[in-house]
Amino acid sequence: MNLILTLRILGALLLYLSGTFLTAIPFSLYYHDGMIRSFLFSALTTASCGGVLFFLCRSRKDLSLREGFAVVSFGWALFALFGALPYIYSGAIPSPLDAVFETMSGFTTTGSTILTNIEALPKSLLFWRALTHWMGGMGIIVLSLAILPMLGVGGMQLFKAEVPGPTADRLKPRIQDTAKLLWGVYLLLTAVETLLLMLGGMDFFDALCHSFATLATGGVSTRNASVAAYNSAYIDWVILIFMFLAGVNFTLHLPALRGTLGSPAGQSSC
Repeated sequence: MNLILTLRILGALLLYLSGTFLTAIPFSLYYHDGMIRSFLFSALTTASCGGVLFFLCRSRKDLSLREGFAVVSFGWALFALFGALPYIYSGAIPSPLDAVFETMSGFTTTGSTILTNIEALPKSLLFWRALTHWMGGMGIIVLSLAILPMLGVGGMQLFKAEVPGPTADRLKPRIQDTAKLLWGVYLLLTAVETLLLMLGGMDFFDALCHSFATLATGGVSTRNASVAAYNSAYIDWVILIFMFLAGVNFTLHLPALRGTLGSPAGQSSC
């Protein structure tokens, strides 16, 4: 196995993760929850480690399936370890083991939690908790393929290692374009569900976080009583429908949106 190439790609993934920490800062600013420093420190720590791996480890060899499996396996572990930093730095979850468990539960969309009073957490930390769930729902490696150009070469090996099942369907000749299309559908479903939940009485923050949980089909909520706190049949039905849509093979959504599902063109694209 090409260890240098594997470490370089893992470094790139950590650099990407460091950027995602910053998405929670606007929520911290809006709700004045004092979490800005925790997320900045998390981003700086992760970027430093990722930068060392990415810039010091250089290899001209192509990525094989063996390295692909290694990147996916170690990538998930590193995301759980470094993704736990906001919980640890803020003191919201002082135990590193509990913090890693909570983060791994998010990225793997397991939905388990060690928290007993979810509503006591700062809003930006609740957003981060939901975001880990949402990113894991499609797959952090598939997301990385869509946004990290350096993974375009040999990206199919990562795609095969990440996507479950005997085959990994393509919608486009280039695997990077396929990843972008899959995430485009994922974003569209998230935006539509967020809007529908807001029409049902949720505020934007809760609607967004519950959309993250729904599309990941794991159930992370911002409320102790989860969606039962809203006592709304409308909200229950919206979440039920989008959980069903999220459970459908995503390579079928695009031809369905184009109206070509079942046609020869739609079948060939899948």
